[in-house]
Parts: sequence; structure tokens; C-alpha cells
Amino acid sequence: MPSLVESMDALRVIAESPAVATLARAFGDRGHEFALVGGPVRDALLGRAVTDLDFTTSARPDETRAILDSVSKNVWDVGRDFGTIAAKVHGETVEITTYRAEVYRDDSRKPEVSYGDTIEGDLVRRDFTINALALMLPDLRLVDVSGGIEDLLAGVIRTPGSPESSFTDDPLRMLRAARFASQLGFEISPDTLEAMAEFAERLDIISAERIRDEFVKLLSSNDPVPGIRHLVDSGLADRFLPELTALVATQDDHGRHKDVYEHSLTVLQQAIELEVERRTDPATAPAIVPRLAALLHDIGKPVTRRVERGTVTFHHHDVVGAKLAKKRLRELRFDNDTIKRVARLVELHLRFFGYSDQQWTDSAVRRYVRDAGDVLERLHILTRADVTTRNRRKAERLEHAYDDIEQRIEVLSEAEELAAVRPELDGEQIMALLGIAPGPIVGRAYKYLLEVRLDEGIIGEDAAEARLRAWFAEQE
Repeated sequence: MPSLVESMDALRVIAESPAVATLARAFGDRGHEFALVGGPVRDALLGRAVTDLDFTTSARPDETRAILDSVSKNVWDVGRDFGTIAAKVHGETVEITTYRAEVYRDDSRKPEVSYGDTIEGDLVRRDFTINALALMLPDLRLVDVSGGIEDLLAGVIRTPGSPESSFTDDPLRMLRAARFASQLGFEISPDTLEAMAEFAERLDIISAERIRDEFVKLLSSNDPVPGIRHLVDSGLADRFLPELTALVATQDDHGRHKDVYEHSLTVLQQAIELEVERRTDPATAPAIVPRLAALLHDIGKPVTRRVERGTVTFHHHDVVGAKLAKKRLRELRFDNDTIKRVARLVELHLRFFGYSDQQWTDSAVRRYVRDAGDVLERLHILTRADVTTRNRRKAERLEHAYDDIEQRIEVLSEAEELAAVRPELDGEQIMALLGIAPGPIVGRAYKYLLEVRLDEGIIGEDAAEARLRAWFAEQE
């Protein structure tokens, strides 16, 4: 963590930027308090990049709207019910929220919002002490009512008041605690951890969309594993992803890992490393699909586990896991593309391992590419990450095998455009050549030519026509 002088210098740079200076002056001229608050202050004090600008003010939402209209032509309500108005000022997108307190009823998914009159009252209602920090503008006065700076120095996540009260007010804060533990590399205080376990069931009142968004933020961190461990250990994962907890007690077939859960966390870590390694642009956002697939790739094992002649087996756990992943992600309100791709990766994650025993034919490679479709690159990552054996010789053999298949895919792709594998004759050509009208026979003919394409590669239109005529003759 930088020195306090260095941190204040960073905050001063933010305060003197055109957008922030304009806002501070506009609110001050109207007689309202105005402050940079929460994450931006925390990140500046930690020496991290500040990407979002969040502000709080004594002005009520209608007053905030009027002030923003005076300095910006681009103003919109983010959540007027929550007192938040957004605007673009000097090219910066900002959100400004009225001092507030929010409380959840026992049976409610939505907080009841009331507005406050002081910055101190606003801060003590925030999630954690490290986020309960404000920089009053324009006078650059740092407000810390709950020891947030000390907790930043100590690397501790703690609630401003009692964790029981905090998690009752907003149960989603329990997931945020796990997320910040991963993002910042901090420890969660013992009393906060105890409350997370005690109030885990309260997460049930939170909407699936909010849980999903928080979970995605956790998975997007450089090292989500500590946060995931907190979710499982506290029982929070049971509330929205019970398949993850079920992995803990499922012994793998080789006895390599303590359990399938530990294996899955290792695969997730390795998948992230490979994802970062393969990025062409360092600024590229974390890829959620391969991270979800890595975490969930073995969730079919608990329900398929069998002991056969003294050996533990998990037959068809890939297919079963794909169905479970699809169901769970749908319940968490993930978009259809994400659901489809994660399920496909889970379903295909075992396909490669036969290649290391016996090199595939070109036909098998084509089918591998066809079946993977637009998740092929992500399948490369998942499959490589799934190698966690301590047997160095085996690990090297698998690595060389995957190097080989990727090279073969590249060569075949250049020669045959594998990414768009299709028959050499389309439906119109098939009907014209055979003199038939649209119907089931056209579909069967197309499927036949696709199989030829996969088995033999490009054979040329003339040869394809001859093969089609011979096939059609056999159908009569």
C-alpha cells in the first residue's frame, strides 16, 4: 500500500480532473455536500487503478437531476428509487447517489430506501469498512468513521457495524465479502465469517440476477479460488450452486486429489493462467465462459459415482454434468449463449483424452472441430487445464499430444476451412441434381454429404455429385 501522502496525491489528481472539479463546484454552489465515495477512494488509497467514479451528496434525487442538467446534456436515472442519477461530464460517466440507508424486510427481495442528512450516517450503512470511506469535495477532507484505513493497512474485510445487522440489511454483502477477499487478497474477519455462515439462508431473498452478477465479479478476479472457498465453507454456495458443494465429498478415481472439489479449483486456476497467457490484448476482459466451464466441468461426478470391482468410476459424467450446468446457469439467469457454450464445454471436456492413447484420423479431428464449433479455443484451454496429475511423464505426454492436435487442427483448417465444415453441395444443388422437391430426402442427402466431408475432407464437386447419385440410387 502506498504512503498516505502518495494516496492523497492520487486522490487530489482525481479531484482536480475536469469532470470531478465541475461537479464539486456545481453541487457546492447549490449548497450541497458532495463526496467521492467507496471503491474509488479505496482503490486510490491502495494504489490501484480507479476506473469508476461514484459520488454521494446531501442533495435529494430531484435536486441532483437539476444540478446535473446544468452541467451535462447526457443525464439519466440509474435507479431513482435508490437515489442514483448518472451523467456524462467531460467525457466521464459518473453516478451520484443521495445519502441513504437501506433495509431489507425479512420477506423482501428489494430494499426499503430512506435518505440521510450526513455523510457519516451514509458511511456507517455501507457494506465494509474499506468501502466506508469518502473524500469530501472540493476541500479534500477524508472521512473514515469506522476504521477503514486501518483495515486497508491490515488487509481485513470487516463490516462497519455488527455483521449480523449488515447482512440482515443486505444479504448480498456476504457474497461481496468473498469477492473482495479474492480481488484484494484480504482476509475476512472471524466475526464476519461466522455471520456469513449464520445468515447464509438469508441469501434466498436476493434475486437470481443479483447473485449471478456478484458471482461473475468473483470469477472475473485474478484469483477467485479464495472467494469460492469462503462461499463453500460458509454454506452460501448451497443457496445458489449446491453442485459445487457436492464435489467436496466426491473422491476422484485416481486418489490424486483430496476430492473432486480440490481438483476443480486447480483446473480453474490453470484455466485462468492459460486464458491470460493466450490473450493477444492485455486489456481484454476476463473470459467468463471458460472459467465457469472449468469450475463446473466435473459437477456430474457426484451423481454418476459408482464403485465397480473396487474401482471408482464416473461413467458419462460429462453428459450428465452438461445437463446440470445448463439447468443451474438457467436458474441463475445467465444468457442463452453463455449457457449453451458452458454446457458444450462440459460435455466435450473428456473428448481429447482418447487422442493421447491413439492418434486420431483426419476424420476424427474434423469431427472434434465440428462438435466444438465456436468454443474450440476455449475447449483447448479447458482440456489443457484439466491435466492435474503429479506424474510428470504422463503430464508431458498429454501436453505433447495436445500440442500435436492443435497443430493438426491448424494445418487442416488452412487447407479445408474447418471452422465452416459443410458439404460441397448445398440444398439447392442437391434438389437440382436429383430432380427432387424439398422434403426429408434432401436433409438425409445433406447429412450424407456432410459425413463424406468429415471422413474424407474436400473431394471436389464432381466427385461429390457422383457420390450423391450413387447414394440416391441406393435409396430407391
